[in-house]
Amino acid sequence: MRRTQTSPDRAWTDLPDALAWLKETHGANLPFEREDGKQAYLDLRTKVGYARDALGRGSDAVWVHYTKSSNLVSFSVVCCPQRFLPEIQCPLPPL
Repeated sequence: MRRTQTSPDRAWTDLPDALAWLKETHGANLPFEREDGKQAYLDLRTKVGYARDALGRGSDAVWVHYTKSSNLVSFSVVCCPQRFLPEIQCPLPPL
């Protein structure tokens, strides 16, 4: 839907490629760590497992967290066609 934020180099047909992008983007934008040592967000392994399951079923994977510098970061892998909204066309075909 946001064609200006879509790029052919970010369109995948293979699940492992999409998961690799999520992990890479997460690694470049690490979540903040609580001072008391408790976990503020799900660990990466859990997030990847959930994303693998959701994307494999035709649902989107959306990750949002605050970074160490207190910025909010949000990144997503959107299935296209989307299982629940099949009437919406894909903005770009994969390379």
